[in-house]
Amino acid sequence: MPAYVGRLAPSPTGLLHLGHAATFWTAFERAREAGGTLLVRNEDLDSQRSKAEFVEAMVEDLAWLGIEWQAPMVSQSERLTVYREAFERLVAAGCVYPCSCSRKDLARMMHAPHEDADDEPVYDGSCRPAGDAPMRGLVDRMNYRFRVPDGEAIRFADGNLGEREFTAGVDFGDFLVWRKDGLPSYQLACAVDDAAMRITEVVRGADLLKSTARQILLQRALGLPAVAYFHTRLLVDEQGVRLAKRHDALALRTSREQGLAPADVLRLIGTR
Repeated sequence: MPAYVGRLAPSPTGLLHLGHAATFWTAFERAREAGGTLLVRNEDLDSQRSKAEFVEAMVEDLAWLGIEWQAPMVSQSERLTVYREAFERLVAAGCVYPCSCSRKDLARMMHAPHEDADDEPVYDGSCRPAGDAPMRGLVDRMNYRFRVPDGEAIRFADGNLGEREFTAGVDFGDFLVWRKDGLPSYQLACAVDDAAMRITEVVRGADLLKSTARQILLQRALGLPAVAYFHTRLLVDEQGVRLAKRHDALALRTSREQGLAPADVLRLIGTR
């Protein structure tokens, strides 16, 4: 069996909050218990929302909480040529097709679905080519979607939530992999980076279960190694709403400024 390699993958579009702390601490503990390695990936592809001060803050907050990782942090914005090569492989294999969605829809799909909503809607297929085969060939300055195998059940055994199954074309549809401005989607960048970093287990929130199904399809199409998954249950506020970056009062930075110690935060999130 390969040595355990886990990862943290925050995006610098806001301050880390208690929900991040719960998931990242779980990832840290699983790597530590396995005697493995934990890496950090800076998912900064959203140039409009990513800010240097948030990168600095997330590194400081993770270290303050007591999370340790090995090797320098990897930034996705420095890996565009790698994503482009993977995208062109999908084009050559006939797995993708051009798409002319609205700018608003494409901007939303640049990052993890949980940033704005639980999940992206099932694509209506308006740009999907007729027939059984996707369109081949590369068209410059065009958005591209991955054509999912309609009706196929994507199954995986989650280390925390058990057996999971999603049906392509029903639970999720054709999804964006490349934008005409030369940037990959969250799904493509994540799948490529997990393979490049030799990640053996991905620990992340349960709001990304469908993203796992999408990324499994990309792994298969690109010939990438399979990854184990451990999806954590989400923290919610007093109204039952999932914690998000808009909850500034629950940011780790706020907890620090209020005088809370790391042990206090860990008790709040139920890890101690």
